[in-house]
Amino acid sequence: MAHTPRPKARLLGAAALALSAALALTACSSSAGGGTGAAKVSKESSSSAYRGSVLSKHFDKPDLVLTDTSGQPFDLRKRTAGRPVVLFFGYTSCPDVCPTTMGDIGVAMSKLSAEEQKKIDVVFVSTDPERDTPKVLRTWLDSMGKGFIGLTGDLAEVKTAARTVGVAVQDPVVNADGSVTSAHGAQVLAFLPSDDKAHVLWMGSSTVETYSHDLALLAKGVPA
Repeated sequence: MAHTPRPKARLLGAAALALSAALALTACSSSAGGGTGAAKVSKESSSSAYRGSVLSKHFDKPDLVLTDTSGQPFDLRKRTAGRPVVLFFGYTSCPDVCPTTMGDIGVAMSKLSAEEQKKIDVVFVSTDPERDTPKVLRTWLDSMGKGFIGLTGDLAEVKTAARTVGVAVQDPVVNADGSVTSAHGAQVLAFLPSDDKAHVLWMGSSTVETYSHDLALLAKGVPA
């Protein structure tokens, strides 16, 4: 579904963003519920070149060590220090939001120059680690972007890490038909290389054009 990109960051109060987060959480499951810690978003400002929402609270990168798609430990903070990072929590068997979001990011990345692409780490953290093995993650991510980083591991650690950046993650549920639902926030966070903190947030309605515009800025380290 096409959406009109926002020209600037919107003003979202804590309550409004909490509602947005709750709605995002239900995006992967009609039965999901709950909310997430609200993050304050800055007032619309012509000083921001980004089309995503600019965060007034700059979240630290999650302190998270999981297993990457090569089966090796991956320390998120250490391995991505000083680099632009795009972070998204989701799962490979998600029927809608996850493949759409990662696919859009993949298309947007492909619009960047090869040099710009090398500067950005796109990180996908599984909210369904029991089924998202390193091999499954790698196969799935390769259809979006071969350079994307996939992480899987202890769900309790993932939930805690997600909570620190205002993203809600619930335990996976096995449905009557055998399918699995993993309810999670649909927010995508951008961490700037200057301080390794999240400055920009995109919601599930963000378009390829919005991602392409903002990722080009992110690769250059443009302040939010």
